[in-house]
Amino acid sequence: MGQFAVSREWQENTDICIGLMNNALAGGADLLVLPEGVLARDIADPDLVLKAAQPLDGPFITQLLAVSKGNDLTTMMSVHVPTEGNKALNVLIAIRNGELIAAYEKLHLYDAFAMQESQRVNPGNEIPPLVEVAGMKVGLMTCYDVRFPELARRLVLDGADVLVLPAAWVKGPLKEMHWELLCTARALENTCYMVAVGECGPRNIGNSLVIDPLGVAIAKAPESAALVFADLDPQRIAYAPQRTAGAGKPPFCTS
Repeated sequence: MGQFAVSREWQENTDICIGLMNNALAGGADLLVLPEGVLARDIADPDLVLKAAQPLDGPFITQLLAVSKGNDLTTMMSVHVPTEGNKALNVLIAIRNGELIAAYEKLHLYDAFAMQESQRVNPGNEIPPLVEVAGMKVGLMTCYDVRFPELARRLVLDGADVLVLPAAWVKGPLKEMHWELLCTARALENTCYMVAVGECGPRNIGNSLVIDPLGVAIAKAPESAALVFADLDPQRIAYAPQRTAGAGKPPFCTS
């Protein structure tokens, strides 16, 4: 988990991402998850997400792809991409060995707690893909998606062993509690791993964490910038359904 505070300068954020990628690779990681909206952020300039948005073949991702060549580290994060109507899409990307291997446009926009993400961002309309990493299937979610249990369940029914959640979880009364509770619930009810990585800094809580399939936090980050490692054990996933045998396919789900 690579947690940091996003600045308003996209190149500065690029350099931080590259540094985290290099350090994660040196530490033997197979998967690095970074926060949501890592291109640029400024509390005083909410329109910066539009002004700083870049296409998927823009200089930000191009630099990350170049760094990723020649190794099997999979790196995931979300970025803002220009789209129609003078808005952006909030796109979770996965890159590996010089290629963009997956992209997911955020479905559930953060229109809550006096925030209106939809003023600047259009929602996606497709179920996220699964990405195979080191023999495990990883399902993609972004921030506010965690409040919608149906999406997590769909991904697990599709075969996900791990759910990743890049986020920029805004500070507020009891928001740290909401964050940990929701992430734990999604992991426990679906008997899967949850890797939830939040931005830190003046606006957002940080507190990135990895939850195992039995709802146990096996790794946590502080409120400040950090690179945190955790081991995800496939045997833990295989064991968990034996403890939660009633958590199968709900009767209202159809194939």
